[in-house]
Amino acid sequence: MLLRIALRQKMSKLTALATAVALVIAPMPALAQGGGLRVLRDTESEQLLREYTRPILRAAGMEKQNIQMVIINESAFNAFVADGRRIFVNYGAIMQSETPNQIIGVMAHETGHLAGGHLSKLREQLAAAQTQMIIAMLLGAGALVAGARSGTNSGLANVGAAAMSAPQEVIRRTLLSYVRQQEENADRAGVKFLNATGQSAKGMYETFKRFTNESLFAARGSDPYVMSHPMPAERVEALAGLARSSPYWDKKDDPALQLRHDMVRAKISAFMERQDTVYRRYPLSSDSLPARYARAIATYRHGDLRSAIAQIDALIQLQPANPYFYELRGQALLEGGKPAEAIVPLRKAVQLSNNAPLIEMLLGQALVGTNNNAHTDEAIAILRAAVARESEAPIGYTQLAMAYGRKGDLAQADLASAQAAFLRGDNKTARDLASRAKTRFAIGTPGWVKADDIVSAKPLPGQKSN
Repeated sequence: MLLRIALRQKMSKLTALATAVALVIAPMPALAQGGGLRVLRDTESEQLLREYTRPILRAAGMEKQNIQMVIINESAFNAFVADGRRIFVNYGAIMQSETPNQIIGVMAHETGHLAGGHLSKLREQLAAAQTQMIIAMLLGAGALVAGARSGTNSGLANVGAAAMSAPQEVIRRTLLSYVRQQEENADRAGVKFLNATGQSAKGMYETFKRFTNESLFAARGSDPYVMSHPMPAERVEALAGLARSSPYWDKKDDPALQLRHDMVRAKISAFMERQDTVYRRYPLSSDSLPARYARAIATYRHGDLRSAIAQIDALIQLQPANPYFYELRGQALLEGGKPAEAIVPLRKAVQLSNNAPLIEMLLGQALVGTNNNAHTDEAIAILRAAVARESEAPIGYTQLAMAYGRKGDLAQADLASAQAAFLRGDNKTARDLASRAKTRFAIGTPGWVKADDIVSAKPLPGQKSN
């Protein structure tokens, strides 16, 4: 029993190491997956990130693999990959990237991890390390037992103790060295992808250089063999040589792309930061489009709906084909308790955005919010289309449940509520609702099958069972 307990303790330490060597570009650990990730959803921001990464993924031969961009609700600068199909980006990384090229460089680096299969290879290394740890511990335990039988506390007993403790440090250093090599490989691959797409690697270099300057003091005197990333100066020096050799080093971002980048940064600031912070970033003295966008959002968020609508209407006059201005107008009216007035601008936003699912869900919410039965069938049709294309947004299923409830279709209402609860990570509620839905559907019908799937489903990655 004592040996089994010791083995569990060692394996726990190795698991902690696996978390410590998560593939991140920022000098801080990635968010713990076990606690769940707080995700931000916004069509405008996600569309921009998709456009940033599409040519990079094409150059990496991964265009058809449906790699998703996920924005995390964290203000620190960080980006990482945690599986083979998603790139996670903190909104802080977008906010702190002054140019498109800087965040594109980050995406190129993370694509390097995906293209190199670093996650699966790391799992193989961890599995091998676990095997080595177990073997070393068994040998050490055997020596301890032999020493005990010989009636001495030295000799074999000391050898056994050393055999149990020494491998930990060796294995840890080996794993960290392996991860440092992966980071260097991702840097090289990132520059290669940028060159292949005719883009500068200067932004990637500038970002890494900034983190080097910030971490020089912390890294001073550190043992390079126990760092999960290459020593900052060495890494940036190697990256500088690669980046500067590119024929695209001095290539600038397209002004139109820079404006879109600035608009998204303004939007994130207005939604995520304090009002006084927003006005310091975007003072009344600035008449730029991003500044006006940020101030309009901040105005509606802090209760002055009339002034906000006037500011949004002025933005629409400047760019009448911008779907996100109409989306903002509809959202402001909807959250201001005027769902009926929100319908017209949201219809326009859906049209101009080529039926973006998240905006369709907002329109569905407005239709449901009118409490007008004449809108119920339309809301159901719109929401069903939206969740079919965007199946991981709980709000779509929540609104769908309300619409079905209004029609008196309790089976579909329970099923949609169960789907919303499951996506939120509330697995007990999801199972309870799905079980009730099964009793309302005929056995074997599509609704019954979907409900049964939820009852027997395992939690999504990052969720806890309950």
